[in-house]
Amino acid sequence: MPVANNSELRPTPDRVRETLFNWLQPVIEGSECLDLFAGTGVLGFEALSRGASHVCLVEQNDAALRQLHDNIETLNAEGVDLDQSDGLAWLAGKDKQFDIVFIDPPFGKGLVEKSCEELITQHCLKPGALVYVETGADVRLPSGLETVRRKKAGQVQYMLLKYSNED
Repeated sequence: MPVANNSELRPTPDRVRETLFNWLQPVIEGSECLDLFAGTGVLGFEALSRGASHVCLVEQNDAALRQLHDNIETLNAEGVDLDQSDGLAWLAGKDKQFDIVFIDPPFGKGLVEKSCEELITQHCLKPGALVYVETGADVRLPSGLETVRRKKAGQVQYMLLKYSNED
């Protein structure tokens, strides 16, 4: 799948993606997914190919957005919404809930923590929802998200979190 020429895009490596989708295999069928900082869209497209019923791709970069649009057309992908927006701004006021959320934002901007907080505050997670996070540094998770799986590949940490809506 073609990738837009953008220095901030870091497509999830094949080995990491394989591990992630092995983790998600028991729950991906029929799931509603959100790829919040979509970039290349590889996580959202992979989710669709593995049986997710719907994926929402959110990306603000113009070049990446054009490439995502082209890839949707090339793949004749159904069940995909593509929104041009800043990920955090997109979450504000949303009334949609998701089973699985992918968060792989540009590193070093505190976006993982802010995104996780907004997902909970805006009630975007279904009970028991899973949140995949890819980051270059340790993160402080808000109350309500617990680490289910965690690994490291080079400088990148990746983890699967589970939402517990107990207040």
